[in-house]
Amino acid sequence: MKNDTTTTFLNFVLAALVILGVLFAILAMQRTREYRAITPLAMQANAKAMMVQSLVNDVSSYNAQVRSPEIARILQSLQPKTAAK
Repeated sequence: MKNDTTTTFLNFVLAALVILGVLFAILAMQRTREYRAITPLAMQANAKAMMVQSLVNDVSSYNAQVRSPEIARILQSLQPKTAAK
């Protein structure tokens, strides 16, 4: 009888592991789909951020030549804020 109890227990453990494996596989597939959907949007946002940074660099170099206080004030407002310690 001890053998039947051990076999039953091990079968339940095996069934639980199989169910967990299927659950994890489904979650992995969902996250992969989400990642594939978000990747093009992230690439667009990154490209736009690079364009804006390029524009800021061009304006900064222009301001170095012309020295406009209005442009300097705008550029200063665009500088990243550092965290206060």
